[in-house]
Amino acid sequence: MSLSRIRVRAGYTAGALALFFAEPTTESLIRGGVLALLGELIRIWASGHIEKTHRLATGGPYAHTRNPLYVGSVLMALGLLVAARHPIAVVAGLAYLVVFYPAIIREEAKFLRAKFPDEYHDWARHVPLFFPRLTPGGPRQSKYQMSRLLANHEWRSVLGLALLAAFMFWRS
Repeated sequence: MSLSRIRVRAGYTAGALALFFAEPTTESLIRGGVLALLGELIRIWASGHIEKTHRLATGGPYAHTRNPLYVGSVLMALGLLVAARHPIAVVAGLAYLVVFYPAIIREEAKFLRAKFPDEYHDWARHVPLFFPRLTPGGPRQSKYQMSRLLANHEWRSVLGLALLAAFMFWRS
């Protein structure tokens, strides 16, 4: 079984634990919601730049971090954990992030380096792997296009976030 399949299944398990043990309060929902919303906005921005496996995205959020989709996903997950406000949820969620995200980021970097060797090298010299730089760097070739956002099905993430928010409000 591939790392990606294991990651998805483990993510569902960690998410289910977080939801099962969640003890949200109004304050935790606001704080967690702000983090999660910021994460989704980053994902929307990134999804409008990326043409998966066809071109290397280097503009927009990809000029700040080579992995803005993962940065957004991590912020969304941390928002859920803040909102859930339960030690078991936090441990399960953080364990998931620590175990899977570094490996999947390395795997993706290896793929992109092989697929776009010259472009990737130039971009990687100027743009950090994960933690974003404040000012944009690198070649900045891609431009935001709504058609890319739609093609990348980011609506699923938006819908998932809305459903999680509704569930957490119901639990509070």
